Amino acid sequence: MNLERPIAPDPYELLPKVPSFTVTSPGFEPGGELPARHAFAYENASPALSWSGAPEGTRSFVVTCFDPDAPTPAGFWHWAVAGIPAGVTELAENAGTEDGAGLPEGAFQLTNDYGFDWFGGAAPPPGDRPHRYMFAVHALDTEDPGVEAGFSPAKMSFYSLGRTLARAVVTATYAIPAG
Repeated sequence: MNLERPIAPDPYELLPKVPSFTVTSPGFEPGGELPARHAFAYENASPALSWSGAPEGTRSFVVTCFDPDAPTPAGFWHWAVAGIPAGVTELAENAGTEDGAGLPEGAFQLTNDYGFDWFGGAAPPPGDRPHRYMFAVHALDTEDPGVEAGFSPAKMSFYSLGRTLARAVVTATYAIPAG
């Protein structure tokens, strides 16, 4: 497989501009390396995320994890959580388990590109350059953006685009050495 290809643009730079706020993870520095425990082949644990500074009028949040560097024309969605109440400002590490027990009441996970409804960790092709894993928190002006379980993260992103008041993104990278 020829993995030499151009670096994909930041997909959030291609969307209509909205204000930003802050999202961080105690597990990695912005732009730093994603710990192996968040890789699919290891613990497959979603990282802890916390956010602050969402705008007034926020009624709910959506959290996503997207890899724009996956060798596909459309990147790869690793995680999407909708229905996070406006009063919630963090997700604990490993909140994205199959049973969703670590998610706040009312929140639910959507079907990722692995085909399941929970966090799917980093899994770039061995020997490829480091991939960017973009954890985004979207502040919405509605409690119900019209999404439901079974929606893809791309469809959820489309449905919530006009409802997004602000967006915060923190990115980490991960690579698997060649064979």
